[in-house]
Amino acid sequence: MNGIEQVRKAQPLIHHLTNQVVMNFTANGLLAFGGSPIMAKEPAEARDMASIANGVLINIGTIVEKELEAMIIAGQTANERGIPVVLDPVGVAASNFRKQAIQTLLENISFTAVKGNAGEMAHLVEVAWETKGVESIDDDMSKLEEIAQLVAEKYNTLAVVTGEIDIICYNKKVKANRTGHKFLTRITGAGCLLGSILTACLTTEIEKIDAAYEAVHFYGAAAEKAAERNEVNGTGTFLPAFIDELGK
Repeated sequence: MNGIEQVRKAQPLIHHLTNQVVMNFTANGLLAFGGSPIMAKEPAEARDMASIANGVLINIGTIVEKELEAMIIAGQTANERGIPVVLDPVGVAASNFRKQAIQTLLENISFTAVKGNAGEMAHLVEVAWETKGVESIDDDMSKLEEIAQLVAEKYNTLAVVTGEIDIICYNKKVKANRTGHKFLTRITGAGCLLGSILTACLTTEIEKIDAAYEAVHFYGAAAEKAAERNEVNGTGTFLPAFIDELGK
């Protein structure tokens, strides 16, 4: 049984402390894929929620200061329980507040995986990379494997660098994924939902790097299939078709 089949059998509960903009899309996408989402960022219930979850996703896309406490509590609870906790450092290079928040999270939580675009991941290891807002705009693919390896080694984690080619690194082992579609770069929350699906796949018994590869490969392939549908004429019609394909 592969990792995706294991997810669909177990329907893992994933505690999301995530981007306010994409909660609905993320929840529907994970439900279609086979997981079970819960969205909770209140510090007073963070331990309770992480205590019943099978995995925790921390995404700083729309972080405000009071949410940082909840993220630390949930992440530390996940560490205590030995369940996966994934970090998505959205737009980390865009402001000092985001930089400081990510530094605090990395100092207080041991992350199973860190997933981000090239600009975000490069920032974590002080490699020069051009960004615009929360998006990576440099297309120098020659650095991607180096960045993934540096992140994996520095933070003792699984590193997933997303882009036209996704690079996954863990314990000096590297895999590359080439599935995907340009529509994923033109909708809000494509990376955020991938983080949710990645977390779900890491709850399985599959080796971490293989589980991560399955997640990104399936995700990109679902986008390709959705874009090929006759009824899809652009990103508006792509979105529901993509959710459908995630469930297949």
